[in-house]
Amino acid sequence: MSLSKPANLMYSLIGAYLERLYNSPLRTKAVTSCIVAVLGNVASQKLSGAKQLNEDSVLAFALFGLLFGGPVPHYFYTYVRLFVKNPLGILLIERLIYTPCFQALALYLLAIFEGKPHQVACAHMQRLYLPTLMANLKYLTLFHFINIKYVPPMLRVLVVNLIGFAWIIYIANKRAKVSKEK
Repeated sequence: MSLSKPANLMYSLIGAYLERLYNSPLRTKAVTSCIVAVLGNVASQKLSGAKQLNEDSVLAFALFGLLFGGPVPHYFYTYVRLFVKNPLGILLIERLIYTPCFQALALYLLAIFEGKPHQVACAHMQRLYLPTLMANLKYLTLFHFINIKYVPPMLRVLVVNLIGFAWIIYIANKRAKVSKEK
């Protein structure tokens, strides 16, 4: 009997999430992305052995997730489906056009949200862009194909956020190493 309580709680949370996703998809995806970004950044800092959290970094990831990490994929997946029906075509557009642009935007805005000036943000982006993009294309393409092919459109941004959790840890570690080198 007591084992069913966690299951009931989980079903209630999933039901509440799906209801909010249906009634307010953009807001739900933005808040979910913000939470996932913060958790990924905090996990990254803890895994790297940080004794104290870098609050600027946590705030930067939170802002990026809220303002861009949820809304941009929401609109991308909404509109790309209007023009391309084939999952392989969507994957190619996502991997060859959307991902390079979104990766550059993410690296630049994370630095800006941390309070770095434009020149420093550009330097960080230039230094991290190619290795990060190559790793993204190499390691995440299969996950994105599965997402596009098998996940219902309503849940794609959530799956992207879950994939992004591990990716955020990777990016946060890369950015921390670049900051330490400077």
